Amino acid sequence: MIKNQRYFPVEKNGRLLPNFIAIRNGDDQHLDLVQQGNEHVLGARFADAEFFVRADLNHKLEEFRPKLGRLMFQKDLGSMLDKSDRMLKLVREIGSMLRMKDKEISDAKRATFLAKADLATQMVTEMTSLQGILGREYAIRSGENQVVADAIGEHYLPVPRTKVGVVLALVDRLDTLVGLSAAGISPTGARDPFGMRRAALGVLQPLIEHGIDIDLRIAIKKAAGYQPIKVALDVQQKLLEFMGGRLEVLLKEEGFKHDVVEAVLSEQVHNPNGARKAVNQLQTWVERSDWREILPGFARCVRIVRDQKKTFNVSKQLLVEKEEKELLKALEKAEKTRRVPGSADDLLNAFLPMVPKVNTFFDNVLVMAKRKDIRQNRLGLLQRIAGLAEGVADLSKLEGF
Repeated sequence: MIKNQRYFPVEKNGRLLPNFIAIRNGDDQHLDLVQQGNEHVLGARFADAEFFVRADLNHKLEEFRPKLGRLMFQKDLGSMLDKSDRMLKLVREIGSMLRMKDKEISDAKRATFLAKADLATQMVTEMTSLQGILGREYAIRSGENQVVADAIGEHYLPVPRTKVGVVLALVDRLDTLVGLSAAGISPTGARDPFGMRRAALGVLQPLIEHGIDIDLRIAIKKAAGYQPIKVALDVQQKLLEFMGGRLEVLLKEEGFKHDVVEAVLSEQVHNPNGARKAVNQLQTWVERSDWREILPGFARCVRIVRDQKKTFNVSKQLLVEKEEKELLKALEKAEKTRRVPGSADDLLNAFLPMVPKVNTFFDNVLVMAKRKDIRQNRLGLLQRIAGLAEGVADLSKLEGF
């Protein structure tokens, strides 16, 4: 009605009424004939739709699945049936990564098996925008359970509502992104015919909205294992960087500072949900009144060791000055502090008590001592402090470092 005829549907309290509004480009003469003509055209289209739906309902949804073999996905990646088969293999692995229960994985497998079947129906062939919507309705009419039907309907949404819908959307989009990347297809500034940017956002947004931690490096590798063509390691890395670029845009559009986003993504681009939480936490810290004391303290440790190509061990026997002994005690306490992986709050709460010790150390101790063993011991101490931020954020990317 809207797309083909450019009519306005009429709703009341969210329910569609048997009325429509059409705009005539002309005067008010013979409006009755104009009305009849528009009603006739729309009635004919609805009659066609009714015919297609009735024909489709003569079959169960799963009966349409073999016909996906006639629909090409991409020349190097095979048909839509091939894609559906790959998704079916991947869904258990992604479901396990999401720690889904056996019943949830069972529903996810069934939903994945049927997810693309409606593409071969007459009604969706006629009107592709109904993909997923009719899949859900046909699944219900075919006797599938509500969880499976809802997942089929949701997996085209930017953010599915249910967990089964999320895992189905993830396997669909991961297969698309990994396969197309392996085939040498990537979006340009003006063109993105396969919707890879949208697919990338379709992976990132559900993970963030549902608070799901997942390592995209592992997910990409698993999807790569089922592709009909080789997916080289550099292709997988470039795909991760591409998705990281979309995540960066997403976070900046939320209003987070560019340097905070870049600092966290340098360490956590593989975990969108963890990165989003860490960015939010780190931005709160950089807005604190005492941040100008915290960051310089950490920066002093990092700057002096970042060009060192070798990692040095710390020996208590080589600690000479009181200040370096006190700093090691503070470091050991920070290292023993229980921290959630990737948490900027936990990192900085652990480091905060060390700031006075760090400043006192640098004010009274010569790091680059003449004795090689003492010098390397002090460098090793500072390397361990710098290492506290690993897996959380590269604080050197922050303003004022």
